[in-house]
Amino acid sequence: MIKEFTSKDLAFMVDHTQLAAYATPDMFEKLCKEAVDYGFRMVAINSVQVEFCKSLLKGTDVHVGAAIAFPLGQCTIKSKMLETEDAINNGADEIDYVLNIPKLILGDTAYIKEEMEGIVRLCRDANVISKVIFENCYLTNEQIELAAKIAKDVRPDFIKTSTGFGTGGATVENVALMKKTVGDAVKVKAAGGVRTPEAFIAMVEAGAERIGTSAGVKIIDALNGKTVAIDIKY
Repeated sequence: MIKEFTSKDLAFMVDHTQLAAYATPDMFEKLCKEAVDYGFRMVAINSVQVEFCKSLLKGTDVHVGAAIAFPLGQCTIKSKMLETEDAINNGADEIDYVLNIPKLILGDTAYIKEEMEGIVRLCRDANVISKVIFENCYLTNEQIELAAKIAKDVRPDFIKTSTGFGTGGATVENVALMKKTVGDAVKVKAAGGVRTPEAFIAMVEAGAERIGTSAGVKIIDALNGKTVAIDIKY
């Protein structure tokens, strides 16, 4: 299916990202200003910066997204839920949490489902968007599909390919597999290594409806206001 996207449509799919350990207030001020100026959907930040960025974005349509248990996912379910609740209380509009990767690799579906259900419930009760980060670079296709099937049952708003801090980022193949597995029940976010208009468009073609990137300004500038015809594969 061929669908036309304006550069404004594509900008609204961007989660504008600043997750560096060394990020300072002026960098978040720049991030938030760019998000407003370009019409990005969200700023993606560590949870400690939620309150600050929320104040910077007051009165705008840009969401504040908190990264939870980032980037390793190696926290207890209780601690992930406490961090999620704290971020929501501080003004987060969206939550991107890293699932417990070893538990998934070991096939502990009950644990993965319990974790996902708890965080999704907190988000749903607060009218906050929930996203589950798989970190696909450490997973087989079978493990990716397993996590996606759990998500199809639990119904977070999005499943997400990567943190951008692992050994690899989003791939077209992984996005397509995730979308094929969840269908219309859950949306897919591609993140990690998406730095060019060509890569951005390829992820959208494969099924991604959000793109996490620190190169959003560069990508949208390169499109130069053009309308892009994208062959949606899903």
